[in-house]
Order: sequence, then C-alpha cells, then structure tokens
Amino acid sequence: MDDKERVRKILELLKREYPNPRTALRFNNPLELLIATILSARCTDKQVNKVTKELFKKYSTPEDYSRVDVKELQEDLRSLGLYRSKAKNIKKACSILVKKHSSRVPDSMEDLITLPGVARKTANVVLSNAFNVLEGIAVDTHVSRLTQRLKLTKHTRPEKIEKDLMAITPREEWSNLSHLLIFHGRRVCKAKKPRCGTCVLRHLCPSAFTFS
Repeated sequence: MDDKERVRKILELLKREYPNPRTALRFNNPLELLIATILSARCTDKQVNKVTKELFKKYSTPEDYSRVDVKELQEDLRSLGLYRSKAKNIKKACSILVKKHSSRVPDSMEDLITLPGVARKTANVVLSNAFNVLEGIAVDTHVSRLTQRLKLTKHTRPEKIEKDLMAITPREEWSNLSHLLIFHGRRVCKAKKPRCGTCVLRHLCPSAFTFS
C-alpha cells in the first residue's frame, strides 16, 4: 500500500471516529479566528476559548485592537503563554489590516503571512475555516507527531511536513486531514502515552508496536 492509499484509509477511519472535523477554536468571523489562532501558539484551544470569550466582547474590530495600549492588551491576555509577544503581534497585525486591507482579514496566503504572528499554520487555519480556501495543510504539534509516527514524512520542520502531506492527500481533504489528526492526537495518539491498543489506525501505523 503506497502513502496515497494509506492517507485515504486514514481519512476514512478517522472520519468515522470524528464525524464533524473542524477547529475547536470559537469564532464568529475571520477577525476573531485570526486573533484566536495567533493566541493558540503553545496554548490549548480550551485556554484560548476561555480568554476570547471576554476578549471578543471588549474588542470587535481591527481598529479596537490597533488603538488599545499594548500594556492593557497584555493584561487581557495574561493567563496565556507568551502573552506579551502575542499582544504586540495582534496590535501590529490589526494596524496593518486597518492601513493596508480596509480593516478586513485578507483571504490569501500571500497577504496573511505578512502579518506579525502569522506563519503558514495560522494562515492555513484562517483560510480553510473562515474562507473555505485551501492553500495548504495546517501543521501543528499533533499533526507533526502523528505524521512522523505514521511514516507519512521523514521531516520535522512544519513546512516540509506540509509539503509531503500535500503531495499525498487530495486537495479537498487538506483541511479535514489536519483537523482529524489533531483530534486523534489529543484523544488517542498522545505524545507520552499513545493508546495504540485502542487505535483504529494501528494496522496502518509502523510505530504501533513500538509504543504498545
């Protein structure tokens, strides 16, 4: 079985386990998703959702974020890791949205990755979930770990993992693959103690016996 066929089987099995794959971040519009995804670096979605529940009541437009004093924004984000740098990035990114994009979140990879705090992973999340635009595959720590265990890539750098996955995954499944691997990584294929004995992918995973 080649890698393309294995990915097809992996998608089929994981869709049965997680029938509604989508981001766990809560948002109502592209701006909220952009902010939430920037905040999600080195934080759980649960932590981010707790903060954004109040944050999105206080700030609703790029102008709101661009005008607020950065120290005040840092206080709003204090419970999250890297809150100082995240506050600075959000303020700068929203200033760019106001000045260069008519206060709208752009719907292209080229424009999104020019924003502070936004790399390909964040851009892919925003594009696929807010605009239904598929430019690539969002590679977070779960996707990286699982694809290495499944031997779908030999690389550890996110951009190289993404390139490998794009080559073997149907384009219409790029977003689904990322979400499904994230769900599976959180619930079954965990970093320290993967539950190989109950994993639906164990017969497709070259690493299953290693962790059993």
